Amino acid sequence: MPLINAFRMDGLGNRFIIIDRRKNSINIPKEKIIHLGKLKSFHRNIEFDQMIFIEKEINNTFPITIFNSDGGEVSACGNGSRCVAYLLSKDLNNKEIKLRTNNRLLNAKIVGDYDVQLEMGKPEFEWHKIPLKEKLDHKNITINVDGKEFTDGFSLNVGNPHIIFFVKNCFEYDLKILGPKIENHELFPERTNVTFAQVDNENKIIVNVWERGAGLTKACGTAACATAVAALIKKLTKNDINIKFEEGSLNIKIDSSLNIFMSGPVSGIKHTKLEI
Repeated sequence: MPLINAFRMDGLGNRFIIIDRRKNSINIPKEKIIHLGKLKSFHRNIEFDQMIFIEKEINNTFPITIFNSDGGEVSACGNGSRCVAYLLSKDLNNKEIKLRTNNRLLNAKIVGDYDVQLEMGKPEFEWHKIPLKEKLDHKNITINVDGKEFTDGFSLNVGNPHIIFFVKNCFEYDLKILGPKIENHELFPERTNVTFAQVDNENKIIVNVWERGAGLTKACGTAACATAVAALIKKLTKNDINIKFEEGSLNIKIDSSLNIFMSGPVSGIKHTKLEI
């Protein structure tokens, strides 16, 4: 089997395989991504929650294509975008990088040795843009799972769909069981990311996250953004919020127009090879 060069990075334990397609056309079929995703628990060199391809530059902007470890293509990955921006900044010797997903332009800035700020744009609240199956109050969603009712869910889109439940103890809920059931609930035609969030104080939230198509992950950038927005709108926190994950925190700032700015650390860059 041919070997291709790739990079391994992570943001707070959220793991990525990054493949540079700026000069060479490299195709990895969905079936192979799924296969590699299943192997990730056994081969440290190919551990990933998302696989990200860097595409050829267009007008000083780098398109990226993102796949979850289940092979599904997604429109956003906050931590992964920060890692790609860091990698490109080292390659291009430029502290400011522009990325484009299939639905957003992302402005990234290197703000420390390993710290990257990403301007995520604005959230979407309209039911058909989240999307939800039908028109509902997106700030007050009730879902039934195995006979248990989960209330006051806040649903929104920050490049991908999310639902957040604010609770007293976010780790009381077993997301290995609940996560996939809420992710695949009929209310969400494109499935959804799931966060149980615990407000510690007006500037800090602790979260437990299930990622659509990736499962339990140590961190999720878009979940941090979605949680911060929901908390601000519900007047649970201020507009400068630290979202605490297992291995550290992401800082989310939200301006008066609801533009989201996410900052946090990324790992160093490691080289690896994939058999395709």
